[in-house]
Amino acid sequence: MQQNNKPYNLKEVLNKPERLAPGHRMCAGCGGTVTVRTVLRALEEGDKAVIGNATGCLEVSSFMYPYTAYEDSYIHNAFENAGATLSGVETAYNVLKKKGKIKDNYKFITFGGDGGTYDIGFQSLSGAMERGHDMVYVCYDNGAYMNTGTQRSSATPQYADTTTTPAGTHSNGKVQVRKDLAAIMAEHNIPYVGQSTFTSNFKDLYTKAQKAIYTPGAAFLNVMSPCPRGWGYEPGEMMNICKLAIDTCYWPLFEVVDGRWMLSYEPKKKMPIEEFLRPQRRFKHLFKKGNEELIGLFQQEIDKRWEELCNKCE
Repeated sequence: MQQNNKPYNLKEVLNKPERLAPGHRMCAGCGGTVTVRTVLRALEEGDKAVIGNATGCLEVSSFMYPYTAYEDSYIHNAFENAGATLSGVETAYNVLKKKGKIKDNYKFITFGGDGGTYDIGFQSLSGAMERGHDMVYVCYDNGAYMNTGTQRSSATPQYADTTTTPAGTHSNGKVQVRKDLAAIMAEHNIPYVGQSTFTSNFKDLYTKAQKAIYTPGAAFLNVMSPCPRGWGYEPGEMMNICKLAIDTCYWPLFEVVDGRWMLSYEPKKKMPIEEFLRPQRRFKHLFKKGNEELIGLFQQEIDKRWEELCNKCE
């Protein structure tokens, strides 16, 4: 794996040219936009990129033919084929470069929401990773099909209130626990897998994006990208939501490099899961009298996954 030992300088990073232009229609407080801007900032100046984008919130809000908010080459993919499309583009690029028809250095990055990644586009993603294409797949995980009205996906956490798993007198929200997609991608034996979200200085996501982009071969980034409409929080609370996700170990930060699991952050004092759940309207039913057991069951699942992760990591 290529290593970049250049120290992280937030001011320098923020002064890099924007590769996602302003004027898109993403919501205030949307994590998807922050994910894209941070990942694309990890590209070195002079390197060009081809950006793929599965249908979803990000696509409909940053692209309206013939206009796009991306400064790099851009391809809108169907829900199910972002991995396949970028695989083909990366393969064509290698052929053309070998023939001397292209001299510039290109990187290949595709973005997809959890609906287009965990579910509809999973086979396309799995195939691209298994074949080892030199590309990065970034999932901006907002935990539901937000573009079409907050329907549950396999990334939706247990007990979440969505339009297809409504909490009420006959239901406590989604029944199933969240799929651990980062672990599934690690089982593909690819060179790099990273799980991240937004920390105070964005260092974790930026450095993981840099590793993913400049590691030869297939790489996968899973980024928790909160959604104010679907989760039910005030836009200004996004960073606090992310910090609570990390400190409760709901969303642990880790990476898998050539099969080696490594924790990126371990809270000094692990907070109870209700601290993450309480600020979100999608979990308000869990705090009604008589539902204390549900929070306990949620905590048990978090504790089990955290213990399993710690056992895997060096």
